[in-house]
Amino acid sequence: MTESSDGMPTPSPSQFGGDGPSVDSQRSPSSTRRPNMLRKPSSPMAPPFMVSAPGKVIVFGEHAVVHGKQAMAAVISLRSYLLVTTLSKSRRTVTLNFRDINLDHTWDIDSLPWDLFHHPSKKKFYYDRVTCLDPDLLEALQPHISNVSPDQPPDVRKVHQGSANAFLYLYLSLGSPQSHGAIYTLRSTIPIGAGLGSSASVCVCLSAALLLQIRALAGPHPDQPFDESEVQIERINRWAFVGELCIHGNPSGVDNTVSAGGKAVIFRRGDYSKPPSVVPILDFPELPLLLVNSRQPRSTATEVAKVGALKEAHPAITEALLDGIDQVTSSAYEFLSSKRFSKDSSEALDYLGTLFRINHGLLVSLGVSHPRLERVRELVDHNGIGWSKLTGAGGGGCTITLVGANRQSAALKRLEAQLAEEGYDLFETTLGGHGVGVLWPAVLKNGSDEEGGEEIDQQKFETAVGNDGIERLVGVGVPDVREGWKFWRRGLMG
Repeated sequence: MTESSDGMPTPSPSQFGGDGPSVDSQRSPSSTRRPNMLRKPSSPMAPPFMVSAPGKVIVFGEHAVVHGKQAMAAVISLRSYLLVTTLSKSRRTVTLNFRDINLDHTWDIDSLPWDLFHHPSKKKFYYDRVTCLDPDLLEALQPHISNVSPDQPPDVRKVHQGSANAFLYLYLSLGSPQSHGAIYTLRSTIPIGAGLGSSASVCVCLSAALLLQIRALAGPHPDQPFDESEVQIERINRWAFVGELCIHGNPSGVDNTVSAGGKAVIFRRGDYSKPPSVVPILDFPELPLLLVNSRQPRSTATEVAKVGALKEAHPAITEALLDGIDQVTSSAYEFLSSKRFSKDSSEALDYLGTLFRINHGLLVSLGVSHPRLERVRELVDHNGIGWSKLTGAGGGGCTITLVGANRQSAALKRLEAQLAEEGYDLFETTLGGHGVGVLWPAVLKNGSDEEGGEEIDQQKFETAVGNDGIERLVGVGVPDVREGWKFWRRGLMG
């Protein structure tokens, strides 16, 4: 392995084989280039492939993380799936098709502002760390964004144009005017706007797919050394953060970090000009959770601003509340890392459940809860299911419930019926698991009669019905039928 100009090792060619990605097609300008006669001939059109990345929950540390303190975040089994279909050389278009939000827009590749993005003063390379957006580049994208979903209601148009902005910024930063046309089709089982990292999951998928297309990633493969795998995760994560900047303006970076790497992390971002502190929790247990979507719309920016205003009006009190949240996170991390913890122990669940309760109480004091969230906690407590807290920015969105060891199945069914009657969405999910993964080519062993496996084509992917249909077709978490997916893995992940 060699080193790029940022001191990070440049990975060896990918182990995909065939047309799989490698790093040979994009080097630093200072790299030694092979003579033309030694260059590999043009490869045939790449097969359709898929990438997938999970959603996340903040287990502990909401809002404190925005103010430079730590948070614990863990991935959940709800995921985004991106199918990339390469077009022939003669088709000079790129299409963004986010099926579940009815976004389907096509651009002419040759009309995009490549000259500005590739100007020597603006050009970024795949190994660069980008911590802020270039206003000139954003301005150059506006004519290509403004005509996205112009007839949709303002709230829908905002989501569509935010997605298009992130996609084009990444596409033009990482691609080239010679890029093949392609269709990027996304399906997701993650509720949108609920504090579950749906946008970060999408940005991780886009970042990984684009880096794979320019052959800037190595692996994933089962024998990949962890240090090499970590380089790939970080490379994907850096560009996913750029996508998050396009969508949110001032993200903490925790969502894309945990989605890319999987399992769980302790995350702290102080100075935005420097890399965040990320401590992977390599042996984080897979704990069963109930995830309840309140279906109450909320704005992360609004809730963050609310805490900022409280801190300005009552600095000492607010800082004490944020410090308390930070101490809860530290206590949880120390406990999970100790020999006292066992996921099968009722005492361990009681300990974590108490931390859930304390963390939620501090968030209520910051003013970021909502009656719909408090109602979930009331129902969970009444049925003796476990311990609940809000997750994410609050003001709506979701709660997570750590399920107690002594919960009764009858009580759980009763809770499900009560939540459904009052308009909540309930998901049974787990914490932990894999981060970003690749299915190259897009073929799965789905128990079908198709020779070599079932090819996931555009039509099958687009017409899969609901979360269950997506999971049955391409889901990562379905046992025994998912041969083909490969993941970059951190440390001790199995």
